[in-house]
Amino acid sequence: MPIKIPNDLPAFQTLENENIFVIPDDRAAHQDIRALKIAIVNLMPDKIATETQLLRLLSNTPLHVDIDLIQMSSHMSKNTSLEHMLAFYKNFDEVCDNRYDGLIITGAPVEQMEYEDVDYWDELCRVFEWSKTNVFSTIHICWGAQAGLYYHYGVPKYPLKEKMFGNFKHHIDYPESIILKGFGDVFHCPHSRHTEVRREDIEKVDDLIVVAVSNEAGVHLVSDRTQRQFFLFGHWEYDRETIAKEYFRDKEKGLPIQIPYSYFPDDDPENKPIFNWSCSANLLYSNWLNYCIYQKTPYDLNELEPLGTAQ
Repeated sequence: MPIKIPNDLPAFQTLENENIFVIPDDRAAHQDIRALKIAIVNLMPDKIATETQLLRLLSNTPLHVDIDLIQMSSHMSKNTSLEHMLAFYKNFDEVCDNRYDGLIITGAPVEQMEYEDVDYWDELCRVFEWSKTNVFSTIHICWGAQAGLYYHYGVPKYPLKEKMFGNFKHHIDYPESIILKGFGDVFHCPHSRHTEVRREDIEKVDDLIVVAVSNEAGVHLVSDRTQRQFFLFGHWEYDRETIAKEYFRDKEKGLPIQIPYSYFPDDDPENKPIFNWSCSANLLYSNWLNYCIYQKTPYDLNELEPLGTAQ
């Protein structure tokens, strides 16, 4: 089944060229089916790249998925045109009365700031609180995961001595997790962050489970015990070149940036990056849509059970 997005969204042509089944709004309107309703709060600077990456992963299942793209009205995007934002994004106030099967909150390049100093923090806190009653399952990514753990559970973040940057090996710590159903003993995922959360803080919270970890990158995936909230500290949505673009961008700016860990063959930036997380990325999002949402969410979203989190 397809993913439904506007015909003129830049991702539409990109995904269609990749033989991914996308369906325009006008055709979807004539289909008699209860699609999964997914909202994406896109906090990344290059919104077109991030929305395309996430839509690529969400489209890789037999399920029909409807997408709403959401922006923070308290923040003006500097890296994406106003025309694009007006055409394809909704403000939170426009959707706050809606209910969704799933929600994705992306990362953002603000992790070195205190949460309360981020210009859209108050608005994002409204989203976190709203998600407890209006969303069945939520994936928080990178800074979005740190912010979500801080808001819902008071888990702090800590600065790293140097950027956690590259392609890291991970293993499952909680085999019962349904979002990692079908994963092997070892899998890879990129990380790109200046801060971390620590296992000892997470384990103080009875409602949280450490699902996957990396010997090098630390805690990678956390869930609540209902397996309705997931906190993901890597970037499974990244494509092959994303880390390379970040590396060359920072290098050109003269910023202190190391060669990404286990990313360029022989640590040579002239070599084509290794892309070995695609299968696990697709499997994770497929599991989320199928096992965590489709198999559990009520047909009538007005019957959603509120999510109990300890704030």
